[in-house]
Amino acid sequence: MRVVTINVNGLKNAAQAGFYEWMKAQDADVVCVQNLKARVTELDDAIYHPQGYEAFFFDAEDVEQGGVAIYSREMPKAIMTGFAYEPADRQGRFLQADFDKVSIATVLAPCALGEDDEKQQEKDEFMDAFLVHLNKTLRKRRQFVFCGSLHTAHLVTDASSKYHTMDVSGFLPHERAMLDELFEEMGYVDAFRAVNLEKKQYTWWPEWAAGWRKQAGWRTDYQIASPSLRSSVKDAWIDTETRFSDHAPLIVDYDFSTPEPRRRYRY
Repeated sequence: MRVVTINVNGLKNAAQAGFYEWMKAQDADVVCVQNLKARVTELDDAIYHPQGYEAFFFDAEDVEQGGVAIYSREMPKAIMTGFAYEPADRQGRFLQADFDKVSIATVLAPCALGEDDEKQQEKDEFMDAFLVHLNKTLRKRRQFVFCGSLHTAHLVTDASSKYHTMDVSGFLPHERAMLDELFEEMGYVDAFRAVNLEKKQYTWWPEWAAGWRKQAGWRTDYQIASPSLRSSVKDAWIDTETRFSDHAPLIVDYDFSTPEPRRRYRY
């Protein structure tokens, strides 16, 4: 199963920039999208429902707050909106599709970069609630992959050195400690790092970074897999050549149903 996650920062603009043509070329089984910035009622046009994929959307009360989507070749057995955390449910930040062998969710954390303390508190409270949900998930008899734009880099290797000494949301000590808890204490797998240890692997570039220079980014987009799936991750890469937003797509191949490795595609 090939799973893609991408923060499009506005689905309409991404569609005009060729997102769906790129998506079809990836040979992906599931595509998790974050930050729709559109209402479900605005997404009836055929362009948002590409042939060969089932489309599921969860929008926000305030479209600027977010919204998420899942595209799937296979019809899921069930779809779940939200994770019983009321602020995130209102802001359209979580959508999950259940398949026979695995559940795949798309997640969008609040962004507090350049904002005030109130926005940082909102982000921290979301992450606290999300970690509680992930802890409960460990007790379920299913395997999970949470595809998320978390607006936080975990390790020093996940952020350009220019940010290491900056007191900025997304690389604060307590934010990184939350990811320590996720990956070290709970045992969840950072699917990308399970197979890709290359340096300067970034998925997001701040507005003040000059262009899309690889040395000026952060890796803030993740595929978080159940502990038992560590050996199922076969390949992972970031398509830094793609330009649909200030985030690059993260692509991971798992061995759920794919008998042999498939080609990587560049658009």
